[in-house]
Amino acid sequence: MKLFTRKSLKWLFTPIATFLLLTLLMNSCIQFRMSKTEIDSFFKDKKIKGIQKDYFIGKRKLNYLVAGDSTKPLIVFVHGSPGSLSAFIDFMADTALLAKAQLITLDRPGFGASNFGYAEPSLHNQAMLLKPILESRKNNRPIILVGHSLGGPLIARMAMDYPNLIDGLILVAPSIDPELEPHEWFRAPMATPFLKWLLPRSLRASNDEIYKLKPELEEMIPLWKNIHASTIVIQGTKDSLVDPGNADFAEKMLVNAPLKIERVEGMDHFVPWSNPELIRNAAIELLNNYTLNSSH
Repeated sequence: MKLFTRKSLKWLFTPIATFLLLTLLMNSCIQFRMSKTEIDSFFKDKKIKGIQKDYFIGKRKLNYLVAGDSTKPLIVFVHGSPGSLSAFIDFMADTALLAKAQLITLDRPGFGASNFGYAEPSLHNQAMLLKPILESRKNNRPIILVGHSLGGPLIARMAMDYPNLIDGLILVAPSIDPELEPHEWFRAPMATPFLKWLLPRSLRASNDEIYKLKPELEEMIPLWKNIHASTIVIQGTKDSLVDPGNADFAEKMLVNAPLKIERVEGMDHFVPWSNPELIRNAAIELLNNYTLNSSH
């Protein structure tokens, strides 16, 4: 007796084949990154040229893009989740910033060309993996870090762990208060071994780190007092992805850092694209303040 006829097998496998095809298409489309060709094309008509570099720590590859004079101060841009160095690529051709600093935008672990799809949920470990970028330029002061969304708690962790390497922080719509992290029921099943491998790689990496973010932020609570770097927080009041109350948390926790909070009425979460001038102005302010304080 045949358990499956040819017709029934067709009905069985068609949905599976369709699902696998959709998964494949999503993997190719939902990447949140630019190819090397696309990056080269971006700089084609620019006066400045961006150079892609990478290094390895164990099996981890870290990819970044650098532009500008290597003898000047350093600004490093750190993207959110999901994302890649492309989130800040427009800043890499910003003449006002390039006049004052060398610029770097990087692929965090699990994104872009940094082991795409394989996240590192530990903020402490991410900070350690990114440390060589700062260490190799430790004489180019000031060193200023810009972190958007999940990039915010990461640069805060870097300032906690490596205070001697960081002079300024710009926290842009940062997810830093563990009590304000949303409870999203779908993150746990999406992190299970079966379901996670059905996700596009960018979303898999994103879910793996966001799912573990709250305990990571809780671990950081006693360390906020270790931050002494001058800090500017930029937060929109209409941010639907990161609670605007995160700016209040920064105000409460950054007790030993010169701090400025910019709450922008009506602004959403996507500040690097909708309001890039706020980030540019904050970076120039920190650069100028450092120069002014150093001359005294």
